[in-house]
Parts: sequence; structure tokens; C-alpha cells
Amino acid sequence: MARYDFDLFTIGAGSGGVRASRIARGYGARVAIAEERQFGGTCVNVGCIPKKLFVYAAEFSEAFADSAGFGWTVGERRHDWKTLLANKNREIARLNGIYERLLREAGVEIFQGRAVVLDPHTVAVNGRRHTAEHILVACGSRPAMPGFAGVEHALSSDDAFFLEELPASALIVGGGYIAAEFATIFHGLGMRVTIVHRRGAMLRGFDDDVRTVLGEELQKRGLELRLSATVTRLERIASGLRVHLDDGATLDTGLVLCATGRQPNTRAMGLEETGVRLDADAAVVVDKYSRSSVPNIHAIGDCTNRVMLTPVAIAEGMAVADTMFGPAPRAISYENIPSAVFSHPSVGAVGLTEEQARLKYAEVDIYKTRFRPLKHTLSGRDETTFMKLVVDARTQRVLGCHMVGAEAGEIIQGLAIALNCGATKAQFDATIALHPTAAEEFVTMRQKAA
Repeated sequence: MARYDFDLFTIGAGSGGVRASRIARGYGARVAIAEERQFGGTCVNVGCIPKKLFVYAAEFSEAFADSAGFGWTVGERRHDWKTLLANKNREIARLNGIYERLLREAGVEIFQGRAVVLDPHTVAVNGRRHTAEHILVACGSRPAMPGFAGVEHALSSDDAFFLEELPASALIVGGGYIAAEFATIFHGLGMRVTIVHRRGAMLRGFDDDVRTVLGEELQKRGLELRLSATVTRLERIASGLRVHLDDGATLDTGLVLCATGRQPNTRAMGLEETGVRLDADAAVVVDKYSRSSVPNIHAIGDCTNRVMLTPVAIAEGMAVADTMFGPAPRAISYENIPSAVFSHPSVGAVGLTEEQARLKYAEVDIYKTRFRPLKHTLSGRDETTFMKLVVDARTQRVLGCHMVGAEAGEIIQGLAIALNCGATKAQFDATIALHPTAAEEFVTMRQKAA
């Protein structure tokens, strides 16, 4: 008779938890999963997927305007937010169903409800206890809201996916990728947008040149950037909301969206009481095999606060299932993980920034270019594309690739393969360009930056 009800009990049916559960089941493990909300986690419901659908919607406004230079006459334009919202909701519901079906077809037992860890081998869902040899915490993250007065009148990034209507203006608090994306989504849908960010440039953690270029391009589009500024108070007024800044200025707007990061969703789960160590941000502290301070309890994805990206959670889920039930423990590499910001223009990056490389290598070669895309020679749009290579001067290995411009994410994905293969600048140079494309600039940059 089995000692436990299950070999693995997964808490959270997001991308990482679902993948780990399915892989473990493929090894023959008896697996259960608990989910208190919708299947698919943050990415499917209030993250990557609905956001990208909104990005596509916002891109049409520029496409309509740009078409005139190519001979098109476009009639009266009007965007219906409710139609977009309904179509988005239908697609998300379809994806929820797919995730649930994949689990059921794999033979994973599903429990709907909030899971609480009672001891290293016991989980309770809706008051019912289940025992497991291994517990996997994949509970994801939630928006982190600032502490200024009146913040209860503001929206979180999760709330933005369910707005019933769009006002004429919006103010975004924050300067990360979520702020950049929602700012340009709202702007593309016809709203006046202001970004208030406490730092001197957006996208902390990205290359400094990328941060500068994105800021310039956003302002060209008509977005207002209030940098090195902090919101101190928010109040409701007849026309909407009034935002008070630390310099004494006030701004009136239709809505305030706080895009001030995300935090692990681990509170009140019984983890600390069970002996699982959490850090100051409530993230589960894990080793390279995603094992917590309690050996049979693992954690993956956003709740570990390592790299909050869906593909990383999926890779961690596969590795932890292999470690538990496969032939040997397996850890993933966190080097050269590509990332993208789906703003307008978009940002893509893989590898080291110039600043990171200069701290790690004795000498670094920098190559960069900024140019007007071919498309805009006819559209007339004042927009530039920026690209940058960071190279180890001694070995000539390419350490980082960075881009601001159309389809940056699509282009950087391919370059991530090259970096993981250890490609050198000479190999980039020897690659025949695909002309005319923007991507060809990555293999035609020859002049080092001063």
C-alpha cells in the first residue's frame, strides 16, 4: 500500500505547474494539482496572452496612419473597447479549457480551491487533506501596489484586463515593462497617457542605451514622461482622479494604473509554518534544483522571484519533474535568457548589458546603430530603430544583443540561439545579410562605437 495519496502534489496550475505535473505523470508518478482561480496562471489570464492581444489592437492605429504614404485611403476609424474585451475573454476561456484538458488527459487529478500546506507531506484544499511524497509550489505572483495615500482608487495591472470602458486619459505609475506596455496600449487605443516614474529612465535592468532610446521614441509618439517623480497622493474628483507628485505638481486623469512590479503569491499558504524559508519579498528560497529548505518541497516560477518569465517557469517545471522522477537531477541555466517588452516600439534583449559586461570582462567592444526603417521612408513617421552588440574584446564572443524597434522580440529570439552557441563577432560578420530587413543590421555592424 502506498505511503502517500500522491507522489506529487502541485499547488498552482499556471504554465510551470501544469508542465511539471504532466512531465511527472509521464514518468508514472501519481500527481494531483490544486488551482484556486483559472487554469493557465498569470500568463494566460492576466499577463502575456491577453496583453499581446491588446498590443495587436493598439498597433492598428499607427498602421492606419502609416498606410497613407503607401497610397491607401482609410475611412473613419473608431475603436470599440467592449468588442476587444469580449473577444479577448472568449480566447482566454478557450485557453483555460485547453490547460484543464491537458491535465485531465495526462491523468492528473484536479482540485479546485486554495491549497494550504499543513506539514511537509500534507496539503489541504477546501478543508480536505491530501498527502504527497513531494509538494511543488507554483503559486505565481500578484501585482505589488505602492503605499501612497489614495492608492485604493488606482488599478493594478491585473485590473486593466477587465476595464468596462476606457476614459480619455490614463496615468501609469511605474517604469518597468508592464508600465511601458500598458502605456503604449492605451495610447494606441486613443487615450492621452502620462507615465510617472521615480527613476531617471524606464526599464531598469535593460541596457542604458535601450532605456534612453525607448524614452525618446515614446515622447515622439506624444506620451508624457514624468521621470524622477513620485506619486504622493491620489484623490477622486468629479472628472476622475487627481494625482499629487512630490514636486508639488498635480495631474488630473481618467484612471491611474500602478505598474509597480509583482510579488510572490505565497502569503497565508502555511509555507513558513512548515519550515519553508521565504526571503524578504516572500519568495521561496530554493537551490539550483528548485528545492526549498524543506527537502521534499520544491518551488518554481514567479513565487521564487528568480526570473519572472513564463518560459523560465516552464523550463523549471520540466527540470524539477526530471529531478524528482527522472534518471538524474537536472538544473536549468539562467544565462542568455531572451526578453522582450511589447511596447510601441518594442524592445528585445539577450545576454549582458554593456554595464554588466564591463563589470565582468577586462575589455569590451561595443557596436551600435540607429537608423530610420525602410517602411517609414514612405510612411513619414518619425521613428528610428536601435541595435547594439556587446562583445568580449579578448575572445570576440558576443555577450549581448539589444534592440528597440519593430519586431524586436522576433529578431532577438533567433540571436539567443547564437549566443547560447558561443557565437563570435567574426561569425556574425561572416553571416550573409537577409536584405532588406532590419535584422540584417546585426550582421553588418563593423565600426566600433567610440
